[in-house]
Amino acid sequence: FTQVCKFFLSSHDFCVPLQSIKNFLQVRRYLYILLPIVCLLLGLFGWLASRYYFSRVCNFRSMDGEAHGYFVYPGASVDSVLALVLADYEVLSLSSFRSECERQQAKTFKEGYYRLPAQLGSRSFVYRLRTGAQTPVRLSFNRNIRTNQQLASRLSKQLLLDSTALVTKLHSSDYMAQYGLTPQTALCLFLPNTYEVYWSMSVDALFERFHREYTKFWNEERLAKAKSIGLTPEQVYTLASIVASETNRVDEHATIAGLYINRLRKGMLLQACPTAVYASGNFALKRVLKKHIEFDSPYNTYKYLGLPPGPIRCVEASVLDSVLNYKPSKYLYMCANPDFSGTHVFSSSYAEHSAVARRYQRALNQRRIR
Repeated sequence: FTQVCKFFLSSHDFCVPLQSIKNFLQVRRYLYILLPIVCLLLGLFGWLASRYYFSRVCNFRSMDGEAHGYFVYPGASVDSVLALVLADYEVLSLSSFRSECERQQAKTFKEGYYRLPAQLGSRSFVYRLRTGAQTPVRLSFNRNIRTNQQLASRLSKQLLLDSTALVTKLHSSDYMAQYGLTPQTALCLFLPNTYEVYWSMSVDALFERFHREYTKFWNEERLAKAKSIGLTPEQVYTLASIVASETNRVDEHATIAGLYINRLRKGMLLQACPTAVYASGNFALKRVLKKHIEFDSPYNTYKYLGLPPGPIRCVEASVLDSVLNYKPSKYLYMCANPDFSGTHVFSSSYAEHSAVARRYQRALNQRRIR
């Protein structure tokens, strides 16, 4: 029996299964050790991946898949801004956001307008609002601005500006002097258009922005044209403000400008009705009467020779170019067309003008326009 056992134990075919069992038992022992380590590493990798995802890729997800913009006012706390954003965004990990705020030491956010993409990570969110990396807003105003107060009101409604501070600058002779202007010519700095600016910009930064636009418009070519007419840029703007007030018809701007330039060169009173309206302070006035043209004001060109001390409204660049490229003529008079088409009848003699004016007055009376 002993010999038979030795034979089987020494047999090659029988030793192979025994060795395999032995190896399996050794591997299983290592698995008991390695498996917890692998699970721990996988868990750690998943945790790091989630932290990276929430921090760098997406922690704020727009509910409608669209970008949203927010106005953040001075001193806004982290919680107040978060509450604002939660109306449009889903926060995947609030702890990630809190951790990022602590890491960047963000207790408040800078004022400004911020347009956030449909999804962004906590790091980008906190960094933008902590450093003030805001999105530009569109600032616009049109030719209906007539006074410094109206301009300040219009701009302050679109920006984080105090209208009183803006009016103070516009009415300051010393402040406007740095731009070569006066409180009366302050509007010359502003060309109606749509501009991209920062919502929280300061008053000084706003003036600097418009001064850059002003100097860009008044290039050497335009300055040379103004000089050839015998006008300064501010006088061109003032004349253009009268032209723009006379009509909305773009095709008549150059003709009206030429008419007033003729009167200036002859030393005649401009006798522009819009200046009488401006002097009266009643900008809704529909009919200029004798009492209006007798109103004592340096802006009333029925009483005072030459151009008014400043513009009577804001003026688009196109109207300024109409003055600079005025249409030469012999016209000295103009009257609104009695057919109320919005056009004018131009005359070179007072007799012709008087005949048209009488027809226009009769038309006003028939329509009971007072």
